[in-house]
Amino acid sequence: MKEKERMEEQEGRLERLGISLANWSEKWFPDAYIFAAIAVVIISVIALFMGRTPVEIGVDFGTHYWDLIPFTMQMAFIIITGYVVASSKPIHKLIVKLAGIPKSPKTAVAFVAFFSMTTSLISWGFSLVFSGILIKEISNRLDGVDYRAMGAAGFLGLGSVWALGLSSSAALLMATKASIPPELYEISGTISMSQTIFTWQNLVMIVVLISLSVWIAYVSAPNKDKAKTAEMAGIDYRSKGTSEKKKATRPGEWLEYSPILTILLVAVGMIYIVKVIAETGPIAALNLNNYNFMLLMLGLLLHWTPRNFLNSVSSSVPAIGGVLIQFPLYAGIFGILMNSGLNDILVKFFLSISTENTFPLIAGIYSAVLGLFLPSGGGKWIVEAPYLLEAAKELNVSMAWIVQVYNASEALPNMVNPFFMLPLLGVLGVKAKDLAGYSILQLIFHVPVVLFLVWILAKTAPYVTPFFE
Repeated sequence: MKEKERMEEQEGRLERLGISLANWSEKWFPDAYIFAAIAVVIISVIALFMGRTPVEIGVDFGTHYWDLIPFTMQMAFIIITGYVVASSKPIHKLIVKLAGIPKSPKTAVAFVAFFSMTTSLISWGFSLVFSGILIKEISNRLDGVDYRAMGAAGFLGLGSVWALGLSSSAALLMATKASIPPELYEISGTISMSQTIFTWQNLVMIVVLISLSVWIAYVSAPNKDKAKTAEMAGIDYRSKGTSEKKKATRPGEWLEYSPILTILLVAVGMIYIVKVIAETGPIAALNLNNYNFMLLMLGLLLHWTPRNFLNSVSSSVPAIGGVLIQFPLYAGIFGILMNSGLNDILVKFFLSISTENTFPLIAGIYSAVLGLFLPSGGGKWIVEAPYLLEAAKELNVSMAWIVQVYNASEALPNMVNPFFMLPLLGVLGVKAKDLAGYSILQLIFHVPVVLFLVWILAKTAPYVTPFFE
């Protein structure tokens, strides 16, 4: 009996801590764009102190501002294709069936947490939409589920394992020569996905983090009598239905509602996919362009008609606004960083405080802290990669493992930064402050575990020689 009372007291403390953290977050955390803009100012001020003139800094910023446009579009398409696949009828039917499995509020929150993380390994864009729809369907079937705890559980993939999966921005970028800035390519060459996410060390991190996250989600979720439900918050997740027409009403619309063009487009796309895989193998074929292309073909097929597909694409567009406006800022930061000489200073700094044994841990801490100011997996990697990989090369540390150190640690600040929450917030009709409390609670547990994993597993990671095409 005493053991049960002790566990209930612990769960109560976790719940109260989550609410307190949510209130603090609501008051003090600005929009993600503000973080990126502040980073531009800070890097510019540092460049001034290093001898660059205001004109030189402005030229560095403006010259490089558009350097990441191809990469920006690739990231935007990860969101679009993820949304398109998750919102298709076949996937929605699967979600409806899954929603009937949980039978208690605590189980429901843990259930959402598990699927949020496992789907994020496929695509972080897909995970956010899949989780949002799953949350709405569970809320319609099960009474007494805390909408804040379940919403935070739906975001867990982006705060834990997404960058260890197939849509890892850093891993995909390093495997795609066309996406790597020339200055960075001279340091690293290309790094295959077989050397980053397709390793047993990466699998260990995934299993540990999913297990930890599901446990925290379960024990911290309020019971029915303490929960704040979506209904209590004035949020209605019931289906509103649609007046959208299902078939063509005039000759000009016939092809929009026919699967003929979809079938032809997918057939042409499949020829390319099969040819690339046959020539390079499935792992080598998995770069950013091919990854997005495969998801796009799958989305077309699942929606079946062009009209359904286009409607889904239109619904996904609001979620990419942050990516489109912020990634050029990261490119500008990269330009100032490289031309000011700050990159060389940072390399020397990391070399002065690191050894071959400690560098993965130090790099992990640094990436996590910087993520508070640059909330972007791919854009932030562009900023960090030159000096982290150069330092790794000097210390004889595997550059491929440093990519994974970055992937595991850069997800941590997502728990408290609203940037990546935007697609999920749009689906659920909630605000970042509603999810932040339980997200920060997860962060408290994740930080020491992630840093320990990237340090201990580094001892088994083989050194990878850069490949220059």
